[in-house]
Formats: sequence, C-alpha cells, structure tokens
Amino acid sequence: MAAAGGEGPGPEAAGGGEELELTPAQLIRSLEQAWLNEKFAPELLESKAEIVECVVEQLDHMESNLKRAKAGDLKVSVHRMEIERIRYVLSSYLRCRLVKIEKFFPHVLEKEKSRAEGEPSILSPEEFAFAKEYMANTETYLKNVALKHMPPNLQKVSLLKSVPKPNLDSFVFLRVLERQENILVEPETDEQREYTIDLEEGSQHLIRYKTIAPLVASGAVQLI
Repeated sequence: MAAAGGEGPGPEAAGGGEELELTPAQLIRSLEQAWLNEKFAPELLESKAEIVECVVEQLDHMESNLKRAKAGDLKVSVHRMEIERIRYVLSSYLRCRLVKIEKFFPHVLEKEKSRAEGEPSILSPEEFAFAKEYMANTETYLKNVALKHMPPNLQKVSLLKSVPKPNLDSFVFLRVLERQENILVEPETDEQREYTIDLEEGSQHLIRYKTIAPLVASGAVQLI
C-alpha cells in the first residue's frame, strides 16, 4: 500500500504487493488522474479503492490541522478551499463510477465474474454489493410490473442481452505520459488497412478508445 506523507495506507503498486510511498501532492495527482480517466472512458475502469481510502485519511488529517490553526490566519481559508476542491474531485469520481455501474450493471458483473485470478478487480467490495443489489432490484421490478403479466414463454428476459454494452469504439482525447511505439490502429473504412503509430510523450491525440484502453489501464496515457 501507499503512504501519503506517512499518514496512512494508500494504493497498492500495480501488479504486485510492493509498497509505494506517495507524498500528499502525488496522492492527489493520482486521484485526479483516476477521476479524469473514469470521467472520459466509456467503460468502467479498474477500482482505485486504495487511493480513495488514502485520500479520505489525508482529508481527515488536513481537517485536524485546520482545527489547530490560529483563528484569522489567511492560510486557513486557502487550505479550506483546497480541502473542498479535493472533496469535489473525490465525490465526482465516485459518482461517475456509480452512474456507469447503474448503466452497465449486467456487463460489469459479468466481467467481474469472468475475471482471471490475480487480475485487478473493476469493483470495490462496496461497489460489487451495490451492483448485485441493483441487478436484483431491477429483476424484481421487471417481474412484478411487466413479466408476470405476459405469456409464460415471454416471462424470462436476459439483462445481459437487453442492456447496451459500453461503446468501446467511441473516440477519446488523450495526453501521452510515456512514449509508446507501434500502436496498432484499426481502419475506419473497408478500403483502409490497419496501420501503426508512435505516441510521443506530451503529445495529444483523438483516437478510438478500444485502441488505447490498455494504455489507460497501465497509466501510459491520460484521458482529457
């Protein structure tokens, strides 16, 4: 797990159990990156529950520091504004994830069910419980309102087939954080062929999400 300025646990290192030490500033940047990626990605991304937990602890620490500050100190107002800004980013990030869970819940649960051992979860434990309850409530509602009034052969419905999937072919803007070579780009028309491109660090692009989804997951690019 990561520690922000030694104040508490945070995000685990990607792909292993190594500990990361993050300063408070690095922690907030990690939250902002997760927020922007989640906001602009068409699908639900990997859960950043460790980052969320660590940011909440950091906010509590900042609140405690404010209580010890001298009354009338100008720094108090500045730090209070920063706390509110961080709370907004955190709330927006969590709200964005809940909206996607509600919109794509059968596919989210199916993806979680088929997740390979050792593969990062896209849901936190709380989100998983919410998604399961949301699906159960939806099935109950459909049964009580509509399905039980229909002929027996029409009283079953597959939510996995009825609910639209995330549109992975949608286009997204991104900024390259780490140089990438030979990224395969699918043709836009039948007359075109597949081709590869290099993504230079610091460059910005408009590209199909499906093409760069692995780079978003690895942190090599940032959606904007």
